[in-house]
Amino acid sequence: MLAHDIIIRPIITEKSMELAEDKKYTFVVAKSANKIQIKQAAEEVFGVQVKKVYTMNYRGKVKRMGRNVGRTASFKKAIIQLKDTSKDIEFFGV
Repeated sequence: MLAHDIIIRPIITEKSMELAEDKKYTFVVAKSANKIQIKQAAEEVFGVQVKKVYTMNYRGKVKRMGRNVGRTASFKKAIIQLKDTSKDIEFFGV
């Protein structure tokens, strides 16, 4: 897997912006990626030093549209904590 295939997109919410002040950045990542692959991808793509990676798997929610029943997409979320000596990720603009 390539590094750009592992990190899919950032998650920008109020909570993730508060975490960004503590050098913790939140991303949606590939479901098959493990913590080591996520760490290597973040270091390669953003040029930072990663201290720790937290991961969470989310199931899709059941949604209804009239009599039709469907499910939203499942995804994996990762919180990447940077070392104190590392530079910030400019994408978040904190």
